[in-house]
Amino acid sequence: MAKAKRSRPDVKVRRDVKAGRRTEAGDVRRAERRDAILSAALDEFSSQGFAAARLDDVARRAGVAKGTIYLYFRDKDTLFQELIRSMLTPVVGSLEQLRDADVPICVLGDQLVEFFVRDIFNTRRRDVIRLMIAEGRRFPKLAEFYYREVLSRILSAMRALLSRAVARGELPDIVLQYPQLLAAPGLIAVIWTGLFDKYEPIDVRAMMKANLDILLSAGRRS
Repeated sequence: MAKAKRSRPDVKVRRDVKAGRRTEAGDVRRAERRDAILSAALDEFSSQGFAAARLDDVARRAGVAKGTIYLYFRDKDTLFQELIRSMLTPVVGSLEQLRDADVPICVLGDQLVEFFVRDIFNTRRRDVIRLMIAEGRRFPKLAEFYYREVLSRILSAMRALLSRAVARGELPDIVLQYPQLLAAPGLIAVIWTGLFDKYEPIDVRAMMKANLDILLSAGRRS
C-alpha cells in the first residue's frame, strides 16, 4: 500500500505567505475603494446638498458600480454618517487627549488655533462642517448624530480645559457656560469663506487669536 505524501513544511509556509499577501492586498483595495466612495460622497453632497445627492452620482464620481456602495454603506444616511465619523473622529480624539493638559490657556489657546487652522480649516474637514451647517436643520437625525459623535465630545473636553483656566483666573466664568465662545470665530470663518471669501477674504488665524485675547482680557478684569 502506497504511503500518502506529506506536504513539505516549506511548501505550506510559501502557500500561507501567498494567501496572506492576497488577503492583505484585498484589504488595501477595499480600503481604497471605501475612501474613494467617501471622497466622492463629500463632493456630491457639497455640490448638490444631501437631499438632492444621488448614490448613482456618488458611484460615478468614485468610479464604481452603484451596487458596490451597498457593500460598504447601508444607505445614503449611513454614508453621510460615516463621512462625518471618518473625517472628524481623528480631530475629536486629538482634542480629547488635551482635556487633562494643565498649561496656561494663553499657550494652549495658541496651539488650539494652529490645530484648527492646520487640521480643519485648511483641509476638506471644513467642507464637512459647512455641509452639516447647511443640512442639519432639514435633517435632524443627521444633526443629532453630529452632535453626539462630534460636538458633545468636543464640548466636554473643552469644559475640562476651561474649568482649570477659570480657576486660575485666566478666563471669565462665562466660558464654562458657553465654551462655544472659544470656537465661534472658526465657525464664522467656515461660513464666511463659503459665501463671501471672493469679496473680502478673512484671516481665520488672526481672528481666532484676537478672540482669544478678548477672552483673556475679560478674565484678567473679572
